[in-house]
Amino acid sequence: MDFRQLIEQRRSAGNFIQDVTITEAELKAIFDDVKYAPSAFNLQHTHYITVLDEAKKEQVREAAYGQYKVHSASAVIIVTGDRYAYQKTEALNEGMRALGVINDCELENIVKENEEFYESRGEQFMKEEAIRNASLSAMLFMLAAKNHGWDTCPMIGFDQEKVRELLKIPTNQEIVLMITIGKEKVESRGLRGYRKPVNEFVQFL
Repeated sequence: MDFRQLIEQRRSAGNFIQDVTITEAELKAIFDDVKYAPSAFNLQHTHYITVLDEAKKEQVREAAYGQYKVHSASAVIIVTGDRYAYQKTEALNEGMRALGVINDCELENIVKENEEFYESRGEQFMKEEAIRNASLSAMLFMLAAKNHGWDTCPMIGFDQEKVRELLKIPTNQEIVLMITIGKEKVESRGLRGYRKPVNEFVQFL
């Protein structure tokens, strides 16, 4: 799809056509695009928990205050970011070392620099970084989903602790947002909200 067409057609779907199935293969095709999302130091902070099981989805719906779109969506996805992604620097770069792109000394320096960068800034910064990087990835997920013919809605209206307990999300993972995915019930869609013109949100110095 043409990029301008893609961003214009991507909408936050408030209602989905019920009983539309999305397969793991279809989701994997979307995630195969998402893997190219940018992340600080290529640490790939983001993790996706994809709920397809209807019974489990209804439990997530309860944690989302009963919102109908969680029920009617084909799947519901929890996006999380790893606060301690920097601790995986060596593992993430092992392939580069094996290929000879970097040597042992260079890898050791990368690990040391990443540790110093994050640990010197503290836990609050690590939390912010997890959210920042997972948000970039989540936006790409929604664009990729639309490019594959699926509609999405990002959500913050849910009880994070209930979701964490239900899906057994480890404490190092910062819960960033929920995304419902399915086929939008277009006839129930409202008009697109007002969008500021460029001169209202951009400053040139």
